[in-house]
Amino acid sequence: MSHELYNAGHLYEAAVAHFLATKKRNLLDIALKNADLVCSVFGPGKRTVAPGHEIVEMGLVKLFRVTGKQEYLNTAKFFIEARGQYKGYDSKSKDEWKNGSYWQDDKPVVMQDEAVGHAVRAGYLYAAVADIAALTGSDSLTKAIDRIFENVVGKKIYVQGSVGAIGDGERYGNNYELPNSTAYNETCASIAEVYWYYRMFLLHGDAKYIDVLEKTLYNGLISGIGLDGKSFFYTNAMEIRNSFTHKDIERERSGWFECSCCPTNVCRLIPSVPGYMYALKDDNLFVNLFINSTVDLTINNKPVQVVQQNNYPWEGNLKFTINSAKANAFNLLLRIPGWAQNSAIPSDLYKFNNNSDAKPTIKVNGQNVEYTIQNGYAVIKGNWKKNDVIELNLPMEVRKVVANEKIGNDIGKVALQRGPLMYCAEWADNNGKTSNIIIPASTDFTTEFKPAVLNGIMTLKAEVPAVVINGNESIATQKQRFTAIPYYSWANRGKGEMTVWFPTQVKDIELLTK
Repeated sequence: MSHELYNAGHLYEAAVAHFLATKKRNLLDIALKNADLVCSVFGPGKRTVAPGHEIVEMGLVKLFRVTGKQEYLNTAKFFIEARGQYKGYDSKSKDEWKNGSYWQDDKPVVMQDEAVGHAVRAGYLYAAVADIAALTGSDSLTKAIDRIFENVVGKKIYVQGSVGAIGDGERYGNNYELPNSTAYNETCASIAEVYWYYRMFLLHGDAKYIDVLEKTLYNGLISGIGLDGKSFFYTNAMEIRNSFTHKDIERERSGWFECSCCPTNVCRLIPSVPGYMYALKDDNLFVNLFINSTVDLTINNKPVQVVQQNNYPWEGNLKFTINSAKANAFNLLLRIPGWAQNSAIPSDLYKFNNNSDAKPTIKVNGQNVEYTIQNGYAVIKGNWKKNDVIELNLPMEVRKVVANEKIGNDIGKVALQRGPLMYCAEWADNNGKTSNIIIPASTDFTTEFKPAVLNGIMTLKAEVPAVVINGNESIATQKQRFTAIPYYSWANRGKGEMTVWFPTQVKDIELLTK
């Protein structure tokens, strides 16, 4: 349970961020002094330990990237290889604290194939493993981290991108163990996942990792901060019922916590988002996230500016203007999100039951262009010059998501998605209650942008049945107007019911009459 190396890791992360933002070395030099101490104590022939809470590994890698000092990378790799070596665990125990899996310490990383234990610890470890695999070319670490990623997206991630289903230990559950009523979903775990998924992209160059990053970022992560910018969720619920409670439930956000890792972690994540938008390899410019912005790059030793203009995620028409003083030949790789290609997630854990025939279209200077997709990116080759305009239009349809039947809690239910956003129903829009709403498979939705609601949101609307219980406790259904809001925006209008997964038939609804 030691956090000393964890604290050191956060110091390194903060120091690198401060140095990159200010070019000042005052905090960086302190971090380097500490890192030199850590490297003098731990390593081959020195002290061996698997850090109790991972992140020192990520921090050492960042120091290596800034300084080029090989010892920092070697020590990060050493800490990863130290896992699974401790002989004091009871390997026959099912208790994660006794068998070491709570700390991802039950077996060497190269032998791991499942996300286990404390979800934040795990995310930081997996991010560092991806780092080390990329920087050292380790085939065994690459295979291990690929297996763990496939396990998470195939068996252990919630539909809105959160992970860490179990409150007891803030940890991953078993495969397909994704309860809704008691979902834990720590905000810090989502942040750790963003770090990990981005490093998986850097390792492999595949858009599927950014697809999952975007799902987490736009849903289960930013739900952790209120629209006031100063209230926070530690956990992120999948449903709230007036008639049900449990020890970890949060019906509203708080200003602070006894352990306030989540608010401070959000504060370091949000300013880093621009760094996830683009990537560059040789003469290939990867466009990963769609946000109004201007970026200045150097491609082929020439300055290039790219300006993004859009109203994403509410609208799918994206505009990119390239400003280059001189003609510059390079490939523009535009991510075509999985959800725009009828893929809810890069696995069979979730799927759309209303696939679309609409295809993303691309124009260059007003002319439609054909494109090929490589690893999830539309590859647009050009000899780009000043004021060249590329337009990508993504179809923004309401999609109905269904879960793999192995997730027992979601059988007979549907979730709603539009673009990258998952939706939920909240009490304030639905007659004070959401646990009685049914969404039949044939339901058609309309969309309406509400600029004055929740800082401006696109709502989904339909007429659906709702279960009502009469005075004599007889059950009936009646039609009502249904409104869904983006999941991230719930709990900003007071306490009340909220639902992500909706039964499609009356027989599938759990009636709680208390």
